[in-house]
Amino acid sequence: MNVHEHQGKDLLRRYGVAVPEGRACFTVDEAVAAAEALGFPCVVKAQIHAGGRGKGGGVKLVKDVAAARDAATAILGMTLVTHQTGPKGRLVKRLLVEQGCRIARELYLGMVVDRGVGRVTVMASTEGGMEIEEVAARSPEKILREIVDPAVGLAAYQGRRLGFALGLDKEQVGKFVRFLGGLYRCFTECDGSLAEINPLVVTEDGDLVALDAKMGFDDNGLFRHADIRELRDTNEEDARETEAAKHDLSYIALDGNIGCMVNGAGLAMATMDSVQGAGGEPANFLDVGGGANTEKVKAAFKIILSDEAVQAIFINIFGGILRCDVLAEGVVEAAREVGLQVPLVVRMEGTNVEQGKRILADSGLDIIAAGNMREGAERAVAAAGRA
Repeated sequence: MNVHEHQGKDLLRRYGVAVPEGRACFTVDEAVAAAEALGFPCVVKAQIHAGGRGKGGGVKLVKDVAAARDAATAILGMTLVTHQTGPKGRLVKRLLVEQGCRIARELYLGMVVDRGVGRVTVMASTEGGMEIEEVAARSPEKILREIVDPAVGLAAYQGRRLGFALGLDKEQVGKFVRFLGGLYRCFTECDGSLAEINPLVVTEDGDLVALDAKMGFDDNGLFRHADIRELRDTNEEDARETEAAKHDLSYIALDGNIGCMVNGAGLAMATMDSVQGAGGEPANFLDVGGGANTEKVKAAFKIILSDEAVQAIFINIFGGILRCDVLAEGVVEAAREVGLQVPLVVRMEGTNVEQGKRILADSGLDIIAAGNMREGAERAVAAAGRA
């Protein structure tokens, strides 16, 4: 789960991480009042779950009340398009008005769970203000890394090593170690999956301040953090993914036109590979799970069909805990309720498979049967092409 910049900064502040004073605003008048209270110059920032806001016109430095009003009016309600939002962009529904900062240097600081080593990894770079992917592609040697031993935690010497490598002086290195320690405590105690401070600025007074903050949290740990869970902004999430979560379905929207319904994450990934191998593109990852019932299958089917890009559906089920007859009943009911208008390809094997096939055959629906996964993928791609 991701949170907005102002929410991430509020969390960091609790752990002693230096952030500028700022206020979240939902109207132009609130933004103007916040700017007057904070003093000028200040910054008006769009709040969406995406980077590159400044390049898209979503961050403006203002020096008086009139400029603050103009900036808030321009940004609030705009559809902000960045390299992370895609061409459709995101509607800006809230702002962060924040004190200005006298910047001497801009650095990059990030923290992620590195699946390759199974540990938290700290990344830092002198190339602050730039996308870390660009730095990795152009100058990978400028990305510094420290891997944290979970049995020990982040050691002070690791912070000092990074600080000196970033070119900080002795006093600033001490501040950096404290800054990094607070960030690490926030990350681990809140079950973080991503923390990105870009830029981390060194002010003209020699202080270190998080000028931006991108925070993401492990959904599986949110049951421990009711306060963080309440920060969720469903307006920033794909509506289909939000609906899927209500039914305990694992759904991720993709860019293709073949809707996929599968039980089991491994089989789902193999199914998407098969679709691509047949020359198509999957429209989603959707795992209904092993214990799905008819209602859950119906919900999954409707979520797939809510994607206007879907031109065919491929259902690939191995019936173990999820019986094939239960799946078939859910598919038939859902198809009748929504008035199915796209080709449907079904491949199923496992428990009660003959009953499941009989239910589909007796439904009167135009269902394309497949004997195996590869055949199903090929038929789905061919059907989408005809559609």
